[in-house]
Parts: sequence; C-alpha cells; structure tokens
Amino acid sequence: MDLPKHDSPHLHLVVATPEELLAQQNANSTEWRGTLSLEAYLRREEHLLDLPLTRNGGLTAWMLVYTPPDSESRQVISGCESIKKRALVAKGGKVEDGVAHGVASVFCPPKFRGKGYAGRMVEEVGKRLEGWQVEEGKRSAFSVLFSDIGKEFYARHGWKPFPSAHIALPAKSTERERGMPAVRLLKDGDLAELCEADERLMRGNLTRTSRSSSRSTVAMVPDPATLQWHAAREDFVNGELHLCEGSLQDRRGAIVGDEAGSRVWCYWTRLWTKPQDEAPSTLHITRLVIEDEENPSKVNTIAALLRAAQSEAKASGLDEVQLWNPSETAVAAFHQLDPKVEVVQREKESIASLRWYGEGSWDDVDWAYNEKYGWC
Repeated sequence: MDLPKHDSPHLHLVVATPEELLAQQNANSTEWRGTLSLEAYLRREEHLLDLPLTRNGGLTAWMLVYTPPDSESRQVISGCESIKKRALVAKGGKVEDGVAHGVASVFCPPKFRGKGYAGRMVEEVGKRLEGWQVEEGKRSAFSVLFSDIGKEFYARHGWKPFPSAHIALPAKSTERERGMPAVRLLKDGDLAELCEADERLMRGNLTRTSRSSSRSTVAMVPDPATLQWHAAREDFVNGELHLCEGSLQDRRGAIVGDEAGSRVWCYWTRLWTKPQDEAPSTLHITRLVIEDEENPSKVNTIAALLRAAQSEAKASGLDEVQLWNPSETAVAAFHQLDPKVEVVQREKESIASLRWYGEGSWDDVDWAYNEKYGWC
C-alpha cells in the first residue's frame, strides 16, 4: 500500500481498538520489553492495563492511521499511549487541582520513519489531550513525556524540555554508619498514609512559594495509584525472571523517623537492564520527601536512607542508586557518602518535557517535584 505524505487529510488520530493495540505492542516490543521475552512483555502490558491508574480509561492507546479514499479499512502508521494523572497548579498563593496526561510508548516502525508521521501523531495527540478526560468547558492543565531521543524533536511539537539531571551512587552492601539514624524499610501498607502526608506537604509548599510569583508552578501528585503502577512493573519482571530474593512488597522504600513533621522517606523502584545494554541496572528513588528540609541534620538523615538504598540495590542485583533532579540538601547527602559523585545533566535519555495548556506560554511555567515518580 502506498502511503500519503505526513500532512495528508487521509491520516487520522484515533483511539486504538484492542486488536490494534496488541499489534502495536508486538511491533514495539523490541524497543520496550527490556529483559522480558515477547510473550512475557505482552502479558505485562495486559496486567498494567488493569491497575487503579490505568483501568476504566485511565490509559488511552492512540494511533495515527491511514484510511485510503473510498475505503473503510485503515492501516496503523504509528502509536503511543497517554495516562491520566492528578495534577496541582499553583499561582498567586492558590493551589488548584487539575488533570495532567503522561505520554508514553511513542513508536513508529522503522519502515515508516523519516517521513514525518511520528511528528504528525504527537502534535495531534498533544492538541487532543488538552480537552481529554476533563469536564465540559474545562481543559487539562498540562501533559508530560520523557524523551529518549533528545530535546529537539518534542520541542518542535509543543513539549518544552525541563531540567533532566540525576546523581548516582554504586550499589553496595553496607551497615549503618556510626552517627546515622535508624532506617526502616517501607511496606505496601505504609504507602497510603505517607502519600497523604506528602500531598499535604506539597500543597503547603506550593501555596507558600507561589505567593510572590506571577508564574504558574505545576506538579504531578505522587498518589498511591502512581506508586502502585511503578511497583507492578518491577513485581512483574521479578516474578518472571527471579532477579531478587524475597518479596518486594516489604521493600518499597525507606523512612527515618516516626514523628510527623520531622520524617524523611523515599520510595524506590528497580529497573533491570540486559547485560549488553549501555544503561546500568538501577534502583531509582522515585520520590524523596523531607518534612523539615531546613533542619541541617537532614543531610545526615538522607545519607542514612541512601545507605539503605545502596544495600537494597546490591541485594536486588542492581548496579547503582539514582535520584533525579536532586535538591541542594540531597546533593549534600550524596557528597557525604562520596565526595566525588557529580550531578549529571542528561541530554538525550529521559528528557523531562512538558506541554502547557494554561494561560501564557510554557516559559511562564515552573515544574516542581520533577522526580522519577512522574515518569511513564
């Protein structure tokens, strides 16, 4: 079948049928299945569709299709997914709830690349998401994606690249050092209360910091549904490949302190890569929460969490521990453990990018809490 140019009126953005989604997953498996077999990857994707974050339309599969003139058949050219997420938007000391969308699994088969089809699709998806899954008369706050092809392509189609940095420590079996506080590992049952406390802290910080600014500050909410989605991914891989002994349900992160208002905790997720992959197998700290960040003792407290993360990474067969977009306090904690580690500014992989649907331009927007939990 001869295909039209990328600006043809016979190309349409549609919501995929289940059959089209399955065919797309088969096609994109070489890009996204990682350590899984094709059969296991397809089962994982089916499993991930039935989680609180994604079920009942939480995940939408989009396809750019070609419908020839005078024909009812259509050919899929490229595809992607979007996941509806809870968002916060702060301006002038006021915080409002909103809808955000995470764009993921952007894929165009090699035979269709270089023809402008992927650009046509993501541009149309970006526009469609502005009014997607919101009340009549309202619009989404923003959409995000994490580019693995650098900054320029998605910037041309409406997504502004935001800071995409990380800092890392090697996996290491270690005991708690003298002078460090005790650390407790987090279980699944701990997460709901901590998510609620984190959201209260977020709202308070956004209210306070936005009072003296004319800019909009946005954030995605690290709620239980989001954490469960990340956990389900690592649980499935570990269940298939038995990479880590014991139940991961008792090792979702770590916390120091029991008194609300003075605690520090983090969630993490494991990403195992293939031996031939350039990227290391990594324990990603998806969210670091510091209830009293101005307290100077928090540097040592975070260092204790990082030691626990290093031990967990080693026990899980991973190479390193990584934190995205660390604060000055977090960087100081990393340096306490290893003065030589540096913050790395990513230029190609996992570039955090945001498309703004509110008033003004994306240059008037700050993205707060731009951490790994927002990735999809």
